[in-house]
Amino acid sequence: MDDQPLAYFITFTVYGTFLQGDTRLWRYRRKGSQPYQPLLEDWHRDRLKHDVILLSQQQRSAVENEIARLCEYRKWKLWKASARSNHVHVVVSASEIAGGRLRDQMKANCTRVLRQSWTVFKDRPLWSVGGDWQCVNSEDDLEQVISYAGDVQDRKARDHF
Repeated sequence: MDDQPLAYFITFTVYGTFLQGDTRLWRYRRKGSQPYQPLLEDWHRDRLKHDVILLSQQQRSAVENEIARLCEYRKWKLWKASARSNHVHVVVSASEIAGGRLRDQMKANCTRVLRQSWTVFKDRPLWSVGGDWQCVNSEDDLEQVISYAGDVQDRKARDHF
């Protein structure tokens, strides 16, 4: 029996933008979504060692291009890469690699590209520690996460700005 998922839905966030205690719900290790805890959010915000730097459109394009380049190089099937100002979503099929390792390789490559082109990112973290990855095991779920990573995120951006 093949335990390999059809795809992975990966999310990682820009440093300092999604803190534990956040109003948008937050996840605690393996305990799942947690309710808003303003004191915890404030505690984490007060301890940030660097300013929050949101990604510009040019930086978002660089992230998406690097993810596409890495997927082509590794022969992974990229379904969708969507870099936002404060987070990145990727839907990708890759065999013989765990979701966490896949996410970490993408983050490392995107870090390298951003630091090479923008000195503001030197000597500081770009991403929050870790991130999320979920297995996508059906064609219907794959269609939903591709839509969420692209169309739904685009609609949210229009609604907020």
